[in-house]
Amino acid sequence: MLTVLLAIVGVFAGFGASVVYTKQRQGSAEDKVQKELAKAKREADKMIDQAREDANKAIDESRKEEQSRRKELKDLEQRLITREESMDKKIDELDKRSEKLRKDEDELEQLKNEIREIRSKQQDKLEKIAKLTKEDAAAKLMQMTERDINQDMIGLINKRQNEARENADEQAALIITTAMERMASEVTAERTITSMKLEDEEMKGRIIGKEGRNIQALQRATGVDIMVDDTPGYIVFSSFDPVRREVARQTLEMLMKDGRIHPGRIEEVVEKAQKNVERDVIKAGEDAAREVGIIGIPKEILQLLGELKYRTSYGQNVLKHSTEMAHIAGMIAEELGADIKVAKYAALVHDLGKALTHKMEGKHHHISGEMLRKYGAPEEVALAAEQHHDDVEATSVEALIIRTCDAISASRPGARNISAENFGERMRELENVANSFNGIEKSYAISAGREVRVFVKPQAIDDLSAIKLARDIATKIESTMQYPGTIKVNVIRETRAIEFAK
Repeated sequence: MLTVLLAIVGVFAGFGASVVYTKQRQGSAEDKVQKELAKAKREADKMIDQAREDANKAIDESRKEEQSRRKELKDLEQRLITREESMDKKIDELDKRSEKLRKDEDELEQLKNEIREIRSKQQDKLEKIAKLTKEDAAAKLMQMTERDINQDMIGLINKRQNEARENADEQAALIITTAMERMASEVTAERTITSMKLEDEEMKGRIIGKEGRNIQALQRATGVDIMVDDTPGYIVFSSFDPVRREVARQTLEMLMKDGRIHPGRIEEVVEKAQKNVERDVIKAGEDAAREVGIIGIPKEILQLLGELKYRTSYGQNVLKHSTEMAHIAGMIAEELGADIKVAKYAALVHDLGKALTHKMEGKHHHISGEMLRKYGAPEEVALAAEQHHDDVEATSVEALIIRTCDAISASRPGARNISAENFGERMRELENVANSFNGIEKSYAISAGREVRVFVKPQAIDDLSAIKLARDIATKIESTMQYPGTIKVNVIRETRAIEFAK
């Protein structure tokens, strides 16, 4: 019983302790909840205060912005009012000015009427004094002018006839010279020979060989006349084919370096020199085409183009002349809107026939066109190259460009055997002749001295005096200067009237 009693007492004691512990925990939780609620309330109060402050700030900023906008609107309104007042003032001024202009126009019209009356009275007085009417005076002036012009026309016709005779002689000489260039002759122009300096005069004997066998073999293998005894210290190669001359020169150089000179060796070296020259010719043609930017040129045309490296015309290297022309043609074609590639291609190959004039009959530009068509060049290129001289009518803009470039490249100072100093002196002399007359404002010699352009003072020279001045300048040039061809005297009288609209 005691045990049971103790067990019951223990159960109740444990239950009581559990109840006490539970109550204690509930009290602690309630305290914690109360603390959390108090903390949340304090934070909520802070947030409400912060929100109130932010709202007050936003209200203040809105008020300030509204005041600023009202001020801007007020300033804008004031500026509009000021501008409107300014516009009203300008309109009033314009009205006053237009009224003044109307009065000035009326006064000007009155002055014009008075001037007409005065001119009419003066004309009547002049007719009475001269005993000629206006129509009679005009007719008499026309007769005088016609008589002067007739005299000028007679002089011009005589001058043209003399030029035609001179050109006929020059053309005949050119034809004869061209025929001479196609024939082998001991007496040739400087452009048909090549010379090579010898370091040792004894080498001449080895070149000639026993009974002349070496030099005969060399001439037979190269087709070039070799003159050994004509010039001390030099050997001269003469041929109308520049490529053959180059082959002979290289052959002799290689033979002298090797030291073995005999007929069998000569044939081997000539063959080697021919291959070297062929490579040089092709390379020169390719380099020229590459320099001007033309691709796709057939190999046969490049070979003929490269042969122009050894060809000269009036002392001017033909390949350099053609390359220069191609660059100029490209610039002109670009300015005119023409086909740049066709212009540059045709300019580069326009003198192709000069590599064959000693082999084929005909003028070089006709041969150029024929060869270009034969080897597959475009037809427009062949036409432009063929038409670069006046005996064939130009049918395209590119052909006219080639003609112009040919004249530019050939006639520029230093291109051919003409002194640049003499050219500059002639230009200065032309301008000095024009400036020696009264009433000249300025003058320029242009077009390589083929034209002198004279600007006169309009208040000192009238239209009729300008015509007489041009004739006087031309007469003085004819009497004081020596020049080829014709010089055009262009007198320009310009009157300018300038006024400003306000």
